[in-house]
Amino acid sequence: MAAAALGTAVALMAPTGLAEAAPSSPSSSSLSSSSSSSWAAGTRAYLVITAPGDTSAVRTAVTNNGGTVFAHHDAIGVIVAHSASTSFAGTMRGVSGVQQVGATRTSDVPADAYDPDLPASPAQTPTTLTESNRWDMTRIKADQAWAVTTGSSAVKVGVLDTGVDDQHQDIAPNFNAADSVSCAYGKADTRAGAWRDVGEHGTHVAGTIAAAKNGKGVIGVAPGVKISSVRIAEPDTSMFFAENTICGFMWAGDHGFKVTNNSYYTDPWMFNCPDNVDQAAIIEGVKRAQAYAEGKGSLQVAAAGNSNYNLANKTTDSSSPNDSTPVTRTITNACIDIPTELPGVVTVAAMGNGNVKASYSNFGNSVIDVAAPGGDGASGVYSTLPGGKYGNMNGTSMASPHVAGVAALLASVNPAYTPADIRAKLGEQATDIACPSDSRCTGTTARNAFFGEGQVDALKAVEGSTPPPGKYFENLADVTIADNATVDSPIPVTGVTGNAPAALKVGVNIKHTYRGDLVVSLVAPDGTVYPLEDFPNSDSADDVNKTYTVNASSEAANGTWKLRVRDIASQDVGRIDAWNLTF
Repeated sequence: MAAAALGTAVALMAPTGLAEAAPSSPSSSSLSSSSSSSWAAGTRAYLVITAPGDTSAVRTAVTNNGGTVFAHHDAIGVIVAHSASTSFAGTMRGVSGVQQVGATRTSDVPADAYDPDLPASPAQTPTTLTESNRWDMTRIKADQAWAVTTGSSAVKVGVLDTGVDDQHQDIAPNFNAADSVSCAYGKADTRAGAWRDVGEHGTHVAGTIAAAKNGKGVIGVAPGVKISSVRIAEPDTSMFFAENTICGFMWAGDHGFKVTNNSYYTDPWMFNCPDNVDQAAIIEGVKRAQAYAEGKGSLQVAAAGNSNYNLANKTTDSSSPNDSTPVTRTITNACIDIPTELPGVVTVAAMGNGNVKASYSNFGNSVIDVAAPGGDGASGVYSTLPGGKYGNMNGTSMASPHVAGVAALLASVNPAYTPADIRAKLGEQATDIACPSDSRCTGTTARNAFFGEGQVDALKAVEGSTPPPGKYFENLADVTIADNATVDSPIPVTGVTGNAPAALKVGVNIKHTYRGDLVVSLVAPDGTVYPLEDFPNSDSADDVNKTYTVNASSEAANGTWKLRVRDIASQDVGRIDAWNLTF
């Protein structure tokens, strides 16, 4: 994840936490009038953690011990303090009511924090590009989902990132300026335009989530929902420090965001370790802010990172701190990537163009929740860039917004869903992907180190296409197809009068490599076998996703029908993923 050079062609989350937290709302985070109006060399930022509620006593202690209160979030007991005193943290740790104190940086707070410049508003270049199907959208069946719904305008998705170009022709129709903000430096800047992009990354992410379906350029996964920008990246460095992330999560909770996308890690530490006093405070502060947002109904989706690192077997970190001089340190699994490894956050791995892990994607059994297209090599994710432009980027930064878009579709069709409901459905509806021949990929087909519970499915999120007229029955239970074996999947049919129709529709979804091994049939309740397809032995394509029409008018409709699949060769296996009957 980290902060990387985000080019218009390729962008991996790399050495600077890239795409981080956003500003907080005055209703949850009172902005202190005692913030210093002038900058002093050596000023550092600290999180002072106390009990949630009234933090006034601890704020007074901050002032009395050589610090200033830059922002405070009473609802979670977190104060953002600035001080140029090297003894400030140690002194504050001895104050009654103070639970933890930690520096959020190993570099000085920029002078810009006290009088931030507004990001530039880029000149717009109208596009001549027209929308077309892109590999990443077809992989997750977003193009099929749009035929059912493009999402609800009542659903707000927060892009916690480098900012968003709200004037882009593909973003402007869905942009929500009223709930957009800058959280750079750790408190909300609500001036118009403060949310704009200080790079390109956030605009690219926003387009993947909800670029408008307007005939121009590209289409986002959920082109009917609203996008809000919460800029948590600081200008010049594009870093996302803990106070920025905290501000962003508080803002998300207080402004009704159903989903946030977090394609970054919290600088300056790629991994924060609880045995370090500074990093322990960072963990606690950001954890409280994420829990606050989730408690207000907001689900956080986050990128797993781009270091091809096993998050389930941490040993060393050589890239931190990235705001000064990195050192090589020994770490353990107790050290976590924030926010992606916080409780409740959906951790997303990246896939290339196919059922493959992207070469750079972090992984880890029981760490990765789901996977999505992130691009790899020449197969990049194509999306919006500032100034009305478009371009390709690769990274888990690009995978995460695909999942955020699917989560937004789930929220659109299920308004009562809680964050836990959406999180569970993302996994339940994901397409299982088996491990390749790679010893690093441990686990099962249903859940493993590379893909978690599988690749997200936008069509399932919107409950699939509307069944055609007639009684509709389906079986969604997986049935394993072994080599040289025959398996049946049953569907009990009741409540249909008379015989089956002359045009009985049989929808089949089989996951199987090299489908030339397969013979597929429908078995009627009386045992009559209706052949559907005997694939040629030379058919090396994967999977069967077809609807067959069968003249079953001689059969009684009611009873147990079966889909029968016979595997006639060795080496390739699979499963019946789902099938249905329409009378």
